[in-house]
Amino acid sequence: MELLQTTLCYLEQDGQYLMLHRVKKKQDVNKDKWIGVGGKFEAGEDALACALREVREETGLTMLTPLYRGMVDFFCPPWPAERMHLFTCTDFSGTMRECDEGDLQWVAKDKVSSLPIWEGDKIFFDLLAKNEPFFHLELHYDKDVLVRACLNGRDLCR
Repeated sequence: MELLQTTLCYLEQDGQYLMLHRVKKKQDVNKDKWIGVGGKFEAGEDALACALREVREETGLTMLTPLYRGMVDFFCPPWPAERMHLFTCTDFSGTMRECDEGDLQWVAKDKVSSLPIWEGDKIFFDLLAKNEPFFHLELHYDKDVLVRACLNGRDLCR
């Protein structure tokens, strides 16, 4: 099965993540959820090039030293299967601007899990908080319900 290649980026500052509240697009698997910024690879891009471009396009900010933290395979029929390349970054420049895909807001890291986020995102936020080495997370959903999660090939639901 071919996976749609995307990036997901979390900018960090002062104990907060820059979150995007996805409220502006009608046909959106992330409608009304809070996520990081990112998007689909363009022709010829690798994960880093896509992450740099998407952050710049959606926020006006330029990541200076992004960290490639892991890959998250996301399965949520009827949406296409997706491989998200996950980045974080504490070193960035520029002036933040409005995003046409939703509302950007800095959110304290300890408050993120109380927002409407995907259940599986809580798993990778925990891995990020523990400074886990590069990881592969597989998340399977039935609508908004997480039905299976595997970390580095190990089933987390057992």
